[in-house]
Parts: sequence; structure tokens; C-alpha cells
Amino acid sequence: RAEPPPASPSGLLGHMEDLQDLAIIERPIRRSLKTAEEIDKLTVDEDLNDIERAVYLLSSGQDVQRASVVVNLPNLVRQNPAETFRRVVPKVREVLHVAGVELQLAAASSFLTILQDDIVLIQTHTHSILQIVLLNLDHRDTVVSNAWLETLLAAVDVLPKETIRQEILGPLVSKAQLSQSLQARLASCRILGKAATKFDVKKELLPLVRSLCQDVEYEVRSCMCRQLENIARGIGMEHTKAVVLPELVELAQDEGSTVRLAAFDTVVNLLEMFDSGSFSEEQHLWFLEFYKKLSVLGLQLENGHCESQAYPLELERKYETVRRNCAYNFPAMVLFADPKCFLAELYPTLSSLCHDPEISVRRTVADGFHEVVKLLGPNVHYVHKELVELLQDESLEVLDALLNSLQETLELATSRGEGAGSESKVSVSVPDLIPALAAAEQKAAASLRWRIYEKLLRSYACLPRIIAGDQIYFRFLQRMFTIVTTTNVLPVQREAARTLCVFLRYNRKQEQRQEIIGKVVEQLAQGKSYWNRLRYLDLCEIAMELFSKSYFCKYFLVPALELVNDPVANVRYKLCRMLPRLKACIRLPGDKHLLQQLEFCVRKLLCREKDKDVVATVRKVRHHLENDPRTQPNLKKSLLSVDLFVYVYKTIIKCVHWFTVR
Repeated sequence: RAEPPPASPSGLLGHMEDLQDLAIIERPIRRSLKTAEEIDKLTVDEDLNDIERAVYLLSSGQDVQRASVVVNLPNLVRQNPAETFRRVVPKVREVLHVAGVELQLAAASSFLTILQDDIVLIQTHTHSILQIVLLNLDHRDTVVSNAWLETLLAAVDVLPKETIRQEILGPLVSKAQLSQSLQARLASCRILGKAATKFDVKKELLPLVRSLCQDVEYEVRSCMCRQLENIARGIGMEHTKAVVLPELVELAQDEGSTVRLAAFDTVVNLLEMFDSGSFSEEQHLWFLEFYKKLSVLGLQLENGHCESQAYPLELERKYETVRRNCAYNFPAMVLFADPKCFLAELYPTLSSLCHDPEISVRRTVADGFHEVVKLLGPNVHYVHKELVELLQDESLEVLDALLNSLQETLELATSRGEGAGSESKVSVSVPDLIPALAAAEQKAAASLRWRIYEKLLRSYACLPRIIAGDQIYFRFLQRMFTIVTTTNVLPVQREAARTLCVFLRYNRKQEQRQEIIGKVVEQLAQGKSYWNRLRYLDLCEIAMELFSKSYFCKYFLVPALELVNDPVANVRYKLCRMLPRLKACIRLPGDKHLLQQLEFCVRKLLCREKDKDVVATVRKVRHHLENDPRTQPNLKKSLLSVDLFVYVYKTIIKCVHWFTVR
């Protein structure tokens, strides 16, 4: 054994530093150990039962022991409810007077579990629980008081109505008075809203609702305003019109912006409650006209186009937000005004929104355009012009928003529009649609936003259902082929290949299909660039999904197998990985010659391949072929002979090398 090298001074110093580090690590461990006195305080007599132990720990235990009792309280209630409520719960109530935040939160969670537990006799013990919950609602710590409030609100869902009336709504009246704290009045608002979902509150509590809606603090008015939805649903349509709506009208004019926002949200949420008779014809027209004014707020109309007026930047941004919200709600307004009245009532508004100077407004219109098309039905031709303009919008963000549902939009716009039903008249039904689609593709291609370009090409897969085959062939199919052969962005290239295959799949003219397949084989499968040859294999993967097996084998399989001789290892590697899928397309006995050609590729790769990744892949493929029941019986023998040949060949090479060196 070799002797260890002598210790150098620097090495000794290093060892000493390591020992010092260990000492430093050890010190806090020693300090964390409990002393004998502390251990005595944490020790509990083993003869005590669960109830006695809980009482003892709550009275004399440490904070961590009290917390464990509170957390375990639901289990104690399940095991012995009578003794737990007689002896343990009063102790918990005493402890909570001086408890910290963590213990308070644990207690709120435990009491909620108890209230929701079916085992507990609600009539017997609910009073004592709710007294504790209500007592801690006024805790000085906001986090704690909110936790108890959530416990109380959740309890409303499981408690009987009479219990809610006596135990919760009774004390609520006093807590909602102006003399109470802001926190207590906010809690009263939320409890009112929750209780309204359980039973009718109009008799006893509507005066309290009015009082809280007119509270001096805007936080209370805002909170109560947001509860009016639940109260309205609880008291019904007639009382809502008489009581809730007047309060909402007043709150909508409140000096506090948060109150006005809450009133607006509540009105929107309550619209579904009102039938068509809730608005008189005059009110209906007023609301519609008010929306139209909002949609052009901050703009002036010149020469048929909307132009921005000069405003301070902050005010200009507010106007933009208003118009953007109008654009977002435009489909709902079509429904409100009745689609039959669209041309007279809302078409000018849509046109102005589509020409809005702010991109965000136009983008929002584009995002919901498919909903408008869906609502218009047979009158969809009203918005053909706006569809074309959005496709040609100068901003790619607008085009991106339109692309989210472009397939649905195009199909609805052409199938329901004038001239629908005749494939040759589709371009007539939507004037300038084809040039607009081509222009959108050119704009996306010229940008650096390849994700938008990819999405656009994916959307074009619907074109065979709405555009004549000749128009696709001359305007789009050739362009897809150009993208596949020239674009450097791989996702775009693959999406173009998929769209090309879709166009080819639905092309009904044999001579056009033959021409495209010939160009694909010539310029991709036999192309000079290895990048194009890789794309041919990508296209084969797509073709296997879209075409029948016989069609794929007839036109695509043989050029793919010929890539076994490709000089680039990446191409051979991709081919090897595809061989099992290619083989799955072969149907025996008719395609027996194709199976033999595929097996010949495997033998050639096993004999000649030098790239390690390709070799590893082809060995896996060979295992797959050997275990496939469709494989010819002679293949295994031929593969074994190939193994023997490779072994002998390598041995001869080694011997020649050895003799040459000697």
C-alpha cells in the first residue's frame, strides 16, 4: 500500500477550519435541546383520558400544546360531544381571549369543521359555537377577524334557517349601526348578502340594507353594493324594482369611484333577471343611444373616419378604455338591440370601432368578431366589409386577435352569406376576401412574429371548405409550397407543409395533384438541401395522418425509403425513426414489394451505417421488425446473416490493421 503524503502546513490549517465549521454547525443544535425543566412542563400524566388531557393542556400547557388541542377539537367532538362541549369548549373560549394569531386561525378552522359535521347535534351545541365565532369577529387583527367571518359565512350554508335568524341575524342589527366599527359594519354587509341566499330578508332587514347603502364610509357602501345581487335574487323581481334598483341608481352616482364600479358590476350581473318588459321602449332607446355615444367618446368624425381629438394624455387613456370596453361588449349589444335591427342601429358603431385609431380597440373588436358573425346569421353579409378590413389592418396585433377564431368566422361568413351554396361564388359573396387573405399572409411573412404567421397558416386549412379548388391552387397552394422550401423557421415550415397537404387532400383535379406531388418529390425528397429533405420526411408524417394508407404508399413511401442513401446522417436518423410508422402503412399481400424494399433499407443500414445514433436507432427498428407478425419469415435469417457478415468484416479490418502496424 502506498503511504499517504506528508501533511503540509496549509493542509493542517484546512483540517482545522473544517473542524471549526463542524463546531459552528453543532452549537445551534445544542441550544435547541430542551432543558429538564422544560421537559417537565411538556410532560402530561399518561393516566388522563382525552378530555382531561385537553382541559389540562388548555389550562397549564404551552402554546404549542394548546394549539394541538384546538386543532384536534373536531375529533374530540366526534368521540364525546357532550363532555367536549361541557368541559373543553369553555376552556377554548377562555384561551382565545389572549391567544395569538396562529391559534386564532386554527380555532376558526376547527369550529368551521365542527359546524359542517353531521355528527354534531346542531340544536344542542350550535349556540355555544356561534357565540365564540361572533365574539371573535371584532378581533383587532384584521386577518383573524376575516378568518372568523369566513367561518361564519361558510356556516350559513349548513345551518337551519331558524338558527340563522336567531343566532346570526339577531346580533347583526346591532353590529350594523354607525356606532360600531368599520370592520363590524363591513362584516354585516357580507353576512346580509350571504343570508339572503337562504331565505327572504325583505321584512326584517331591508331597512338595514338601505342604511348600509347610505353609510358614511365609502368602503361600506361599496361592500353593501356588491351584496345587492344576492339580496335581489333573494327578494324577487318586484321588490328588487321597488327597493334595490333605486339604491343602485343612487350608488351609481356616488362620489366614490369604487362605489360606482361596484354599482356598475351589480347592474350588469342583474341584467339577466330582468325580462324585456323591465325596459320601456324609451328606456331601451336611451340605453342604446348612450352606448353609441360611449363607443366614439373622445373621437371626432371626419371624412367618414374617426380621428382622435386633442386631450390630455390621462383623459385620452380613459376614453380609450371606455371605447375598448364598448368593443368588448359589442356582441352583447347586438343581442340587446336584436340582430334584425343591426343594420340600422349598430352597424355604424361597428364600423367606427373597426376604424378606431387605437390598436387596442380594433384588437378587441377582432377578438369578438366571430360572435357578431354568429349572431347575425343570414344577415352576416352586413359585416363582410369589416371582416376584409380587419384582415388587412396595419397592426399585426389586430390580425392576431382575429386569427383566434378565423376558421369559424370564415365558415360562418361564407356559408350564411349571399351566394352561399355555390363553391364558385364564394369569392363573390365576400368581395376582396381572397386578396385580403393573401395580403394578410404577406404581411405576416414580412414580420418577425413567427407565432402569428404559424397561426395564420393553420387557419388557412379551412379554405377548401369555403373557396373553389382552382382559386386555392393558383392563389394559395403554390405559396404554401414556396414557404416550405424557403422559410427558415421550423414551426412555420411544418405548418405550411400541413396546410399544403390539406389543400392537396381536397383538390379534385388529378393533373393538379400530380403536378404538386411531382414538385414535392423533386424539390423536397430529391432536393439539394438536406434541410428540404428533412422537410419531406415531416411532410410524410403529416400525409400519413391525412391520406389513406394506399394513397400514401403509392405517392410518398418510395421517395422516403430512397433517403436511406442520403449523405447526411440527420436525414438517415430521421428516416430510421420513421420506419415503424412507414411499415404500418404497408398492407399485405398487395404491398409485399414495398415491405421487401423497407427491409432492404434496414439491412443496408445495418451493414454500412457508421453514425452511432443512426446505428442505435436502426437496431431498435430491427427488433421491432423481428417481433412484428407481418414480417417475412426469411427476414430474421437475413438479419442474422447480416450480423455474421458485419462481425467477420470488422474482424478482418482489425487483422489488416494489426499486420500493417507490425
